[in-house]
Amino acid sequence: MNYWLVKSEPEAYSWADFLRDDGTAWTGVRNYQARNNLNLMQPGDQVLFYHSVSEKAVVGLAEVAAPAAPDATAEAGSPWVAVALRPVGPLARPVALAALKADARLAELALLRQSRLSVLPVRPDEFDLIMALGAA
Repeated sequence: MNYWLVKSEPEAYSWADFLRDDGTAWTGVRNYQARNNLNLMQPGDQVLFYHSVSEKAVVGLAEVAAPAAPDATAEAGSPWVAVALRPVGPLARPVALAALKADARLAELALLRQSRLSVLPVRPDEFDLIMALGAA
């Protein structure tokens, strides 16, 4: 199993929207490195859902429901892909970006090193720590 983090502006598509929809195809990614990460995702992989821009916090846990397939929002024949994600559940308490930055054990977290990328890998130890920080 692999671990990932996806970012979404809550004003565009929030955790609440994701729960209401009972999952979604993660479309609209137009960065090659992020696309490569989508291509590596496999069903069952765990995904941290991060609210970017206004909240800047990990707010929930999702799971990859289906592997990468052509992105329906892209032109036919384009290289862009999407994965199907389904919600697992919210974190008991959101883990703010400030808390991630403050923890030396997360110094190599891809979110902190490549902050503009919308789909990022997370190491197992980082995932476990973030989940612990988000526990009640």
